[in-house]
Amino acid sequence: MNDSVPTVDSHQHFWDIDRLEYPWMPEGDNVLRRSYLPEDLAPHLERTGISKTVVVQAQMTMAEADLLFDLAAGAESIAGVVAWVDLTDENVGATLDRLQKNPKFVGVRHQVHDEPDERWLLRDDVMSGLRELARREIAYDLLLRPPHLKHISELADRVPDLRMVVDHIAKPEIADGRMEPWVEDIARAAEIPGMHCKVSGMATEANPATWQSEIVPYVAHVIESFGFDRLMWGSDWPVCLLVDGYESIKDGAVAAVGDIAPEDFAKLMGGNAARFYRLG
Repeated sequence: MNDSVPTVDSHQHFWDIDRLEYPWMPEGDNVLRRSYLPEDLAPHLERTGISKTVVVQAQMTMAEADLLFDLAAGAESIAGVVAWVDLTDENVGATLDRLQKNPKFVGVRHQVHDEPDERWLLRDDVMSGLRELARREIAYDLLLRPPHLKHISELADRVPDLRMVVDHIAKPEIADGRMEPWVEDIARAAEIPGMHCKVSGMATEANPATWQSEIVPYVAHVIESFGFDRLMWGSDWPVCLLVDGYESIKDGAVAAVGDIAPEDFAKLMGGNAARFYRLG
């Protein structure tokens, strides 16, 4: 593999704790409970040769979407913004009209894994919003845990034109070495035409001291299930800092993938993200 291949980090976050509140951050956390802005990420991008990133929502408000677009306007490295919108809002179309005026708006995400209703994605009011995304060809990031995966086929049947990507390989219980039922359910999700998957967010689901070896069988399975045409690497920075640094996270993912053809490496490390999100 060639580290000189231009790369896109398909999944990273920024937040500003002076401007917004992030309720999911644990009290007393010394790693995440601080602001992370483009100038904090820039040295890591330079060291790893990563040219572009997709910044993904970390708070479910339109105020956060505005923050991310403000940051993107001043950072050439930000190629796209995946924002939150209220999919249950009857006026979601008007919200999307506003967001689509920004050329860096590339997708939508809701923190589904925090919803108490495991079938939240299949609610009629949510479906209405997802159909609006599909009508506009807006990508949708699926932030899930393994129990949600079994519902994705029904979602795809009901909104067949929705372009979807599974974040963080659906957060399997890597630290416990648990593969079932994730193995079957993620493979079934991969059968959905056009479904993509992010090779990201794995280190924080594993044991910190041994994450690099623990992720290997999980990475192998998503490669087998999705193939290299539908996988994209993401750092999940700065969440990944709970376990390891940016450079190590990238190196660990590359090592887990193993020795692959240069053209497949190029797809994984940038080409697929650029195509899926239609990055300019």
